[in-house]
Amino acid sequence: MSKKDSNNTNTYDSKDIKILEGLEAVRKRPAMYIGSTGPNGLHHLIWEVLDNSVDEAMAGRCSKISVSLEKDGSVTVVDDGSGIPVKPHPKTKVSALTTVLTTLHAGGKFESGAYTVSGGLHGVGISVVNALSTNVKVEVQRDGHFWNQEFNLGKPTSKIKRGKVSKKTGTSVNFTADPEIFSETQTYEYNIVAERLRQTAFLNKGLSITLVDNRVKPATEETYLYKGGLVDFVGYLNEGFEPLHTKVISFSDDSKDSEIEVALQWKVEDDVTVKSFANNIHTLEGGTHEEGLKTAITKAVNDFAKKRNLHSDISLTGDDIREGMTGVVSVRVREPQFEGQTKTKLGNTEMKSKVQVLINEEFPKWLAKNTADGRAIVERCALAAKARMSAKKARELTKRKSILETSGLPGKLADCSSTDPTESELFIVEGDSAAGPAKQARDSRVQAILPIRGKIINVQKVTENRALQNEEISALIKAIGTGIKAEFNAEESRYDKIVFLTDADVDGAHIRTLLLTFFFKFMPGLITSGKVWISEPPLYRLKSSSGIVYLKDDEALNEYKKENKNKKFDISRFKGLGEMNAGELWDTAMNPETRTLIRVTLADAKGAMAKASEMFEVLMGNDVTKRKEFIENNAKEVRFLDV
Repeated sequence: MSKKDSNNTNTYDSKDIKILEGLEAVRKRPAMYIGSTGPNGLHHLIWEVLDNSVDEAMAGRCSKISVSLEKDGSVTVVDDGSGIPVKPHPKTKVSALTTVLTTLHAGGKFESGAYTVSGGLHGVGISVVNALSTNVKVEVQRDGHFWNQEFNLGKPTSKIKRGKVSKKTGTSVNFTADPEIFSETQTYEYNIVAERLRQTAFLNKGLSITLVDNRVKPATEETYLYKGGLVDFVGYLNEGFEPLHTKVISFSDDSKDSEIEVALQWKVEDDVTVKSFANNIHTLEGGTHEEGLKTAITKAVNDFAKKRNLHSDISLTGDDIREGMTGVVSVRVREPQFEGQTKTKLGNTEMKSKVQVLINEEFPKWLAKNTADGRAIVERCALAAKARMSAKKARELTKRKSILETSGLPGKLADCSSTDPTESELFIVEGDSAAGPAKQARDSRVQAILPIRGKIINVQKVTENRALQNEEISALIKAIGTGIKAEFNAEESRYDKIVFLTDADVDGAHIRTLLLTFFFKFMPGLITSGKVWISEPPLYRLKSSSGIVYLKDDEALNEYKKENKNKKFDISRFKGLGEMNAGELWDTAMNPETRTLIRVTLADAKGAMAKASEMFEVLMGNDVTKRKEFIENNAKEVRFLDV
């Protein structure tokens, strides 16, 4: 042992091991269970309770669900399912209701008998909601009676009580999110909730879902019920567009281990919308079912064109065929394999072939019966192919000599050794001062470092040609490898994660905004595919006799001071990432086990891309008047300003 080690007073032994009882772990690290403690995490509480009711519907035991946004800030979810069991659990010896509300991984979704398919497979939903709520009231109708129990911060405040006689069944859950956990906001956005409920109703044909807003006078009520299911969903998504063929194409298959539904419609406009779902969960990153959909459609259209000798001189790519297409694929799997608790990508390998088999069997039949519509689709795809090839030729003719035309990767890129894009990460860092410690800190096998000089050009204010001549922009395009705009292909990305690692100050935030503007304008597919992330490095380092604590911002610092009034500590404010040593940067921003990353996403709503484009133009474009108007209208909503 070295002299340094022998003199180290920061010892670690058995007494330092802390055991978190019950739901303490959820309250300690809520983001691990619900993604964040911001608006997305707040709304996730509703989704967790809703999913339980929907699971009842998928099991054939529920036909009506209601979600009420209450005046006091709470939410009530009611269904007419079978009701949460209330009899004592054989293992815990307390009511099953108490057990599922207070125990992680307790539920009816781990055995094949109770639920054939379910969304809430991990069994953490209702217990996590309970842990993160100041108050939860559960009322169950089951076994001939009403049953009631209340909870506070995850713990029961009373034993389960039997109430009056009831011949009905169902469950009512009322919860109030804990403001200490959700400090940013406790207000539920009506449009976000409405969009999610509408989507759920589309995915569950014949299920009635009602949204009630008791926060306004008079209270509003909206019911979503779609007998056409995905056909109605595609019709809804295509509202305002001109359809290429009148009837929505639909296929379905119901086997022992899985269910598959597909709905398609092409339109005159170029917009492409492909949505995939697994067990009612929107798989934002796609997965095997979406791959099967794309592959099979490409094959079917090409085969039809070949048989009819249509445009034999043109090779139709998948992108050509999907241009103008709106498609939805929904699968239900007995044992789904999701990537993580957030369930954004389906991994079941068998679902790719199952979706392909269904479309390969049914789509050619549809094309044969609807020859005129089939020809119109092929004509539409051929136009897309011709436009793609013309654009490529024009781009090559007009492209000036620049760094983009040279071969190889940018010289300042410190690439990773792995050649597998699925495990590789690119960290875009602010300047050479941050690049130094980042290169030392990284896992060189899977983490690449690309430094950029200061604030990159605002691509929203300049022409495309000028943007492409910018050295930093050129380096980004070459390093990522997907191409841009019409030539963009997300599958060609050299990295699974592209991470903005900038200083935790105003300048760093500005650089992140400029980067986001670039990615949205030139590579929006990287955002929609979930590959763009923002790292949250700390702004403060606190040293005390008990060790070192890192805090991300002023709010976190003030909160820490309140909780540790009698504690003495030295506070250091990082002026930039360059002030961190390699160990600090690894622990706080780059280590997958300890870092905090925020995924950049677009809201799951119709018209989200158009709305985002409009917002970028307002905030980053040349129209100062619109930007001033936006600031004046929204200034009151600003809560935390680093000045």
